[in-house]
Amino acid sequence: MGRSQESFNKRENEKKRQKKKKDKLQKKEERKANTDKNKDFDDMIAYVDEFGNITDTPPDPKDKKKVKKEDIEVAVPRQAPPNPEDLIRKGKVAFFNSSKGYGFIRDKDTQESIFVHVHSLTEEIQEGDSVTFETEKGPKGLNAINVKRV
Repeated sequence: MGRSQESFNKRENEKKRQKKKKDKLQKKEERKANTDKNKDFDDMIAYVDEFGNITDTPPDPKDKKKVKKEDIEVAVPRQAPPNPEDLIRKGKVAFFNSSKGYGFIRDKDTQESIFVHVHSLTEEIQEGDSVTFETEKGPKGLNAINVKRV
């Protein structure tokens, strides 16, 4: 009398595998039975009314409005280039280390602190000087360029 080579765990795992396979086939059959392939094309159409709401009723042809294709704007209109005088800002040098070559300017209008590097200077500056400058976007925020003493 020989014993079965299968242990209890092996039989249980095989039963679970078979049950999983059977459930998967059953779900597949349910999906096939409940497909929307048998629907009419008219049942799938949706309409948009004049307010942008989606409805299932078609719009009334009497309410149709004529639109010229020239009046339709697809993109955002271009802005006029900024006035060069508007780009020049005024401020006061809050900190400047001439040995390291950088400092900060406090903007007069917004009171924000803007980084300035020695390469952006047109003339030498010191702490407390009133200056005019332009700004550009740097990797860590705004940088002052074309800095001039007033």
